[in-house]
Amino acid sequence: MSTTFSSREFNQDTGRAKKAAADGPVFITDRGRPAHVLLSIDEYRKLTSDRTDNLADAEASRQSPKKNILELLAMPGLEEIDDDFEFPEMKGDWGLKVPDFS
Repeated sequence: MSTTFSSREFNQDTGRAKKAAADGPVFITDRGRPAHVLLSIDEYRKLTSDRTDNLADAEASRQSPKKNILELLAMPGLEEIDDDFEFPEMKGDWGLKVPDFS
């Protein structure tokens, strides 16, 4: 079962929200839209155990674990790119004027 609290309700009665989290996720809204979720530590561990299990399995079998989105977007090998690159000079009239601040 899930419960919903507005931000104001959550701030005014955190204890009630924590008790409700024992029965299921508690959605906390900002201006009527879900913004946060409060979970019991047991529920959190259930959600993250898959990632932990993948790491343990990978270490045991010497394979790489499943990657999360941040690891997939990290662009490995970026440090090997030539950092002496110089951008070419842009020539021509671009219609830009230097502002006069006097």
